[in-house]
Amino acid sequence: MTAPLVSIILPIRNAAATLPACLRSLARQTFPDYEVLAIDDGSDDESPAIIAAAAARDARIVPVEAGRIGLPAALNLGLALARAPIIARMDADDVMHPDRLALQYQALRAQPQLALIASRAVAFPARDVRAGLREYMRWQNRVLTPEQVAAEIYVEAPFAHPTVMFRRDIVQGLGGYTSEPWPEDYELWLRMHAAGLLMAKLPRNLLAWRERPDRATRTDPRYERTAFDELRARFLAADPRLQSGRPLVYWGAGRVTRQRARRLIERGFPPAAWIDIDPAKIGQTIWGAPVYAPQWLDRWPRPFVLVYVTNHGARDLIDGWLAAMGYQPGRDYLGVG
Repeated sequence: MTAPLVSIILPIRNAAATLPACLRSLARQTFPDYEVLAIDDGSDDESPAIIAAAAARDARIVPVEAGRIGLPAALNLGLALARAPIIARMDADDVMHPDRLALQYQALRAQPQLALIASRAVAFPARDVRAGLREYMRWQNRVLTPEQVAAEIYVEAPFAHPTVMFRRDIVQGLGGYTSEPWPEDYELWLRMHAAGLLMAKLPRNLLAWRERPDRATRTDPRYERTAFDELRARFLAADPRLQSGRPLVYWGAGRVTRQRARRLIERGFPPAAWIDIDPAKIGQTIWGAPVYAPQWLDRWPRPFVLVYVTNHGARDLIDGWLAAMGYQPGRDYLGVG
């Protein structure tokens, strides 16, 4: 049997309510040369029966009974079983645009320097999308180029996992997905970035990303704030941009921000200074470093700035201030979510 061009890894657990719509969106793809590795991760609803019926109608759908092994293991099983050199991710509660596979496959073929191509996404249903998710999607959907991904990789996960398409040999060569106490997708993006791989995003909404109250980001301890902070600190400590010899300045001198920054500081990256706009903090000394107003950064040689402010509106203002002083994202400063 001839191998397909794309293998879609579709992990499933108790998704009977949403799986039919997901499968219909796969059947409507304008790019036909794919297989679907439908990996059942221990469902106890009608999901296996839905997949079996779909496979009887469409030989491209391959049912895989995995038992309850967990998402990272299910994804690695999909990588091991995939016959195609290109992997597309999909979740059982989401819906693909009909041109998703065609456009992403074309982009990877046309840009061999890319290891991964994602797309913009739109969250639905609108009534369930809270302000925080809307703001996250607004930020994520503007991070498009490899340069933007590299500059903003520590802010948040720059891709919705089910939007990505990547080269299988590259991800397998990095060890696939890990089962550590943090999000397996974000950890993989950080590992790919650390390896010097280029990742980008198509400027089109090619996935409807379903919001639901039982999403893992709300219920799984791997998605708690402390898990993200520890994951970012581990990769930041190895980022060569922090090891150039430039003084490190931390933007955000509040108590919560300091506790988040402590994870990196304790790894050997002490602050030369702090930046804050609060008059009550300016002039203080925190952990041996002075607190200055933003104008202090308008100096030469430039320090390297780590912006630990998490509010998206405030971060936009900070980006503007830094740009006005000649700082370039990724080269002179990094946002840290």
